[in-house]
Amino acid sequence: MAMELEQIDAIPRLAPRARDGHKGRYGTVLVIAGGRGMAGAAALCGASALRSGAGLVRVATSTEVQPVVASFEPSYMTYPLPSGEDGLIDFLGSQPIFERLVEPADVIAVGPGLGQSDDLRGLIRFLIQEVDRPLVLDADALNLLAGHVDWLKCRSRPVVLTPHPGEFARLVGTEVEVVQADRVRHAAELARIADPVVVVLKGQGSVVTDGAHYYINATGNPGMATGGAGDVLTGVIAALIGQGLSAFEAARLGVFAHGLAGDIARDHHGEVGMIAGDIVDSLPDAFAHLTPDADGF
Repeated sequence: MAMELEQIDAIPRLAPRARDGHKGRYGTVLVIAGGRGMAGAAALCGASALRSGAGLVRVATSTEVQPVVASFEPSYMTYPLPSGEDGLIDFLGSQPIFERLVEPADVIAVGPGLGQSDDLRGLIRFLIQEVDRPLVLDADALNLLAGHVDWLKCRSRPVVLTPHPGEFARLVGTEVEVVQADRVRHAAELARIADPVVVVLKGQGSVVTDGAHYYINATGNPGMATGGAGDVLTGVIAALIGQGLSAFEAARLGVFAHGLAGDIARDHHGEVGMIAGDIVDSLPDAFAHLTPDADGF
């Protein structure tokens, strides 16, 4: 490898909450997610951000699925965006709304259940090139970015990419087997495309890297191989950025806490029957174990 990588083992900490704290001190997360048949992805991402300490969560989603997304969780706000005949967000029709939504956001998570279209590719380009907020890109946001990773070179604010191996292979134009053969090297090479990029290459021993340093996660279990688990992680990382951690810190703590929540859920439900909602429900216990006073942390 042309550039030497330093392995990081330490897990960042969230500072204890101030007694006079209020929701404005803990970050406003904007989630852009969900389309026809994928309301649950948007809901899981929004709920996990709340369960990871975000002060305020707004979920912007297709008009078609907004009532369903709202029904999952009363503690986040939902914003219906114009949708096309395919049930997906109509970016061109929604752009004035987006410009109002991104202004109060401290961090934006985009991609879970979003769907794919040329119009939505325009949304991803707009967010990367025009929006001066930290971004967490997952799922369909990554698929829409495939072939256009050079867009990231214009970024001055952090962006966290959270691909599973298949999404990673599409992003960089290779095969999954190639990626899996040297996960750290490939993740670091992608992170080096621009200084504010952090890559989370998911899977057993998720790799987190900023291109100069890397961390390999040890929490989690096979029961987390279930639909929606990645959407949960997206919300966790976004919430931690909103609370003031750097992108690299938030990604490291995020994968650790997400995996720990999965381990707690396994202990209650077993690996076979675990679903993504169980991981969301276990996040409070995971973060309770990760307080600065917790033994062994």
